[in-house]
Amino acid sequence: MHRIVVLLDEHSNPFELGCVLEVFGLHRPELGGALYDVRLCAPEPATVMRQGFFTLSGVGGLGEADGADTLIVPNRPDVGTPARPSVLAAIRAAHARGVRLVSLCSGAFTLAEAGVLDGRRATTHWQLAGAFRARFPAVRLEPDVLFVDDGDVLTSAGSAAALDLGLHVVRRDHGAEIAAAVGRRLVFATHRDGGQRQFVERPVPDARDESLGPLLAWAQRRLDRPLTVRDLAEHAAVSPATLHRRFRAQLGTTPLAWLTGERLALACRLIERGERRVDVVARDSGLGTAANLRMVMRRDLGLTPSEYRRRFAA
Repeated sequence: MHRIVVLLDEHSNPFELGCVLEVFGLHRPELGGALYDVRLCAPEPATVMRQGFFTLSGVGGLGEADGADTLIVPNRPDVGTPARPSVLAAIRAAHARGVRLVSLCSGAFTLAEAGVLDGRRATTHWQLAGAFRARFPAVRLEPDVLFVDDGDVLTSAGSAAALDLGLHVVRRDHGAEIAAAVGRRLVFATHRDGGQRQFVERPVPDARDESLGPLLAWAQRRLDRPLTVRDLAEHAAVSPATLHRRFRAQLGTTPLAWLTGERLALACRLIERGERRVDVVARDSGLGTAANLRMVMRRDLGLTPSEYRRRFAA
């Protein structure tokens, strides 16, 4: 079983640890058991958690990281204090072995200190973006997103984005259907539209409600139909240009990219539920032709429909 090791240090945030254990660590009888083998490790036998709320003991030492398939580095509230050399050494060694690295919130500072983010895409909490850029200019910071998947290194934004990234990892490892089941258990959306920009402090606008929520719900019920960006704009009673601006402002994406992403997610669910006819999957998900379905899946997932079926179908 894929082993996830969480590397805790002084003043780590209990919230992120709770998110990790909730998403990855729980036994799930409705899904046939645990999805991962989750272990905790720390450089000291007793670790004081954030603000001294409690002291964590009884976890393994840093040697636990040697057996990790995925190593998770959670939040550290005092990003101005350098991480311990032993922690950085464990991260570097794991990276050299090909272990998948994951940071949560300000844990990106720890990965950056270890030197594993240079030249790579990453994110962190929006309030810390300026400090991060100043200290680590070699990292390609993306401050407007909830998480960044850069292959073997994944980073998430502020605290609750640990759930977004966690469900993304489950989806990547076990497929959309399993991720959706975990999301339902959490009562949390497996894909939260938008990014950090919707949480950044800004003056309250003096304008009417322009939420995209009703439009998105309307479109999701019609994914199998010929639905275009112009159709979305007409239903919202705005011009395509205005709709594009609202999508950019509220979701950080374009109407077409959102629509394609929703259709791809539906296609994945159809394949996982046993539909073997590629043309039927393409039609029922609104992606049109089998050729277009193959193109979208290979571009966005790196898998053909048949490869996806072999990996994730029940």
